[in-house]
Amino acid sequence: MTKSTDTAQEAQQGMADLAGKYLTFELGDESYGLEILKVQEIIKMQEITKVPRTPEHVKGVINLRGKVMPVIDLRKTFEMEEVEASRDTCIIVVQVQRGETSVILGVIVDKVSEVLEIGGDEIEPAPSFGTQVETHFILGMAKTKDSVKILLDINKVISEGEMESLAQTAG
Repeated sequence: MTKSTDTAQEAQQGMADLAGKYLTFELGDESYGLEILKVQEIIKMQEITKVPRTPEHVKGVINLRGKVMPVIDLRKTFEMEEVEASRDTCIIVVQVQRGETSVILGVIVDKVSEVLEIGGDEIEPAPSFGTQVETHFILGMAKTKDSVKILLDINKVISEGEMESLAQTAG
């Protein structure tokens, strides 16, 4: 076998490892997916307490059954235009792990769609856009019957520095 064949097979095996259930949601016209095992629950939008001197995409904190939880706006994280919350807007509660730091975090999305079972053969690696575009937080691209869903690695959507400050915010 040639080196390129080995690399292609390794990439395909990596995509097969990503097979499983994903919670799909929308931001604008795009569809995304999160590994269902990272999702703890989905809650309706609620009043968010702003925290001074946090990055723009960190909306603040909420009290979820007696625990203070930071909330980020995924639109702002992805540098998308901010929109008015609708009745479909909700918060996906996820557990984010970076090294030793683990944070329960709320992620604001436009609309939750469904849970999909995605096979390894339906997932392709994220396309390369060159060094100017960061795609390290994309697990892969899932081809479903009617669209392409961007599968996110929620652990990499937030930088390590932000993880530290979010962990302190949740304190």
